[in-house]
Order: sequence, then C-alpha cells, then structure tokens
Amino acid sequence: MLTCETSISTQAIQWKCVESKTESRRLHYGRFVVSPFKRGQASTVGIAMRRASLEEVQGTSITCARFHGVLHEYSTITGIQETIRDVLVNLKEIAPKSESNDVKEAVSSITGPKEVTAGDTLLPPSVKAIDDSQYIVTITQPISVSIESKIEKDCGYRIDNSNGYKNGEFPVDAVSMPVRNVNYSVHLFGSGRATRETSLIEIWTNGSPTPNEAISEASKKLIDLSTPFLHVKAEDVPYSYPGDEESSSAPAGPQICDVNELEGKLSENTSIDQLELPARAFNCLKKAKIHTIADLLNHSREDSSKIKSFGQKSADQVSKALWKHFAIELPKNELHIN
Repeated sequence: MLTCETSISTQAIQWKCVESKTESRRLHYGRFVVSPFKRGQASTVGIAMRRASLEEVQGTSITCARFHGVLHEYSTITGIQETIRDVLVNLKEIAPKSESNDVKEAVSSITGPKEVTAGDTLLPPSVKAIDDSQYIVTITQPISVSIESKIEKDCGYRIDNSNGYKNGEFPVDAVSMPVRNVNYSVHLFGSGRATRETSLIEIWTNGSPTPNEAISEASKKLIDLSTPFLHVKAEDVPYSYPGDEESSSAPAGPQICDVNELEGKLSENTSIDQLELPARAFNCLKKAKIHTIADLLNHSREDSSKIKSFGQKSADQVSKALWKHFAIELPKNELHIN
C-alpha cells in the first residue's frame, strides 16, 4: 500500500483483474481493482462503469425464428413435446457470441426422436453458442423438424410483435444484455492529504463477452460518449453581453403583450399550473380566484403584491415565471383581457 504523497499523486491510474471464474457456462465472474483515485473520483468512475456495462455493452441474440407449415405461435406439432411458444422462449435463452455486427442466419434441421439443444444448430463461422447444452425442444417421434433462426447483435431488451412477419416467422423477444450484474465498492488508503481511493468492480456476464471484454468495451463506450466535448472551440459557443448591439434575437428586456400577441402564446384557459410556482405563491393566487394566466394578467404587479399573504417576494416569483415560460411580464397598469 502506497503512503508517500508524492508517489501517489504522480502515479497513473491502473486496473487489474484480481479474480476470474466460470460459475457456469452462461455465468462468468470477474473482479477488478482500479486505483489510485483522488477523493470522490472512484464513485464517479464506478457509477459510470456500472451504467455503461449494463446498458452499452453489445450482446448477440436470436431475434426471429421460422417454422415451416406453422400458422401461429400457440400451434402444436404432432411429434413435438412443446408448443411453438415454448420453443421461442427456449430460443430466447440461447447465448450466441458473434464476431460480426451483421445479421446472421442459423438452421436447426433434426430428425427425431431426439432432445434438441443449441449444439444441434448449424451456425455461421463467425458465431458460436456459449452453451451447446442449452435446451430447445424434444422430438418424440421419427419426424424431421427444421428451425431457421435470425441472429443479431444489439444492446438492451427488444420486444417485437408479429406485424410484418409471415410464412411461419415469429419474433423472439431479444435480450441483448450480456452483462447480468455489476457491483462496485470504494476503499480508502493513505492518510491526510495523501488519502486516495481504490475501486473494486465486480461483473457477471453470460459468457458471450468475458468480464474482461465487457469492462473493456464499457470503457470504450464511455470514451466515445465524451469525445465530442474535447473538440468544442470557443468560437462555436455564442456569447452575448449586456450592451452588445447585436445580441440574440430574444427581446432585451421585459415586454407587455396585448391580446393579439397573447393569442399565439397561450389560450384563455391556460392554467397557472404551467408557471410551476412555489406552493405559497400558487395557493395565494388560487385563494384570490386567479386560476388562469388571463386572470393573472388582469392584475398589475402592484395589485398582485397587495393580495393577502402574497407580498413582494411572491410577485417577483410570478413575474420571473411568466417571463421564463411565456416571455411576458405582469403589466405595470391593469390590463383587461376578455
């Protein structure tokens, strides 16, 4: 453990896999240590890595299956133990691993009687099944069954419907989430100004990426997301200063709108709820029977401040909210709107 302040502050952040194991064919575990961080940095990195690992790491899954001569997903086929719906659920559980981002096709053509597993599927060269023993269907009679599957690489969970599918094609709710779970913890070391943090990150995957591959891909995704901010130039950001002759197209100061101007901004029945006022100001207006923006604009700023329990502070809040949401302000003199 490093305790020297100089050596800690100049040491680059490094990560190392301290434990890796295969709990089952479709559950792989990895634990990583990342350090040294300054105070607060480990949590920032841990949260970002957890989100990126769960949501940004791509996975491969079966998205569509075709059965010849089948009309709907609740059909039964003589000689097959499961319904088509049950077979689709089993196909959803298969965890393929693809080296390509292109859509691939696989075929299972089997003659029974036989218990069909993922290992009986003919996959393209760039795709392999993580668990060949994954169960698909049981053929109980000497018949031939052919299942054509579409394999895609994506992120997240995709629910599809049967619209657009025909000739025995059925969508499979694709689970392209190879990272099953992520935990992180923060640990302090050193003392005083030399205190630094270490982050321990645990990842469980279905094996289609290993935990090492998953944490590497998540890191790249985070870098890609932040890269655009590295290229922001001062001239790309418009600035305006008080007194500039050519500023933004917005009015330089508050304005009072007449009835014709208000027609394009709000309707007569627009509620004061739209102003998102503090509870005190909102309740005072309601008690004064001011329910709409039109009602409010029938009162001048001076009149509004005289509402019981309203006061100057609430008048300022209302004026600010009107300008923020509708670019108008309370009139100085009473303005009647029909």
